[in-house]
Amino acid sequence: MKRTTVFADEEIFLDLKRIAQEEGKTVSEIIRQALQKYIHEKYTTKKAISLIGIGRSGRRDISERCEQLLWKGQIK
Repeated sequence: MKRTTVFADEEIFLDLKRIAQEEGKTVSEIIRQALQKYIHEKYTTKKAISLIGIGRSGRRDISERCEQLLWKGQIK
């Protein structure tokens, strides 16, 4: 584990202390949990977003005309 210094506004620090006291943890533990959650959300969100539009055909009528288009072989 690496040691680092974090500068926080007084209000944020007081909130961190209150949360730590309520949960019976140290401020450092609360900060580590918050960082882990932030990193997890950042990377899982990117993966989900990167799949959007992967099968885009440019046509807007495929769901309504799927059978007709399939029989004519027009979906590419």
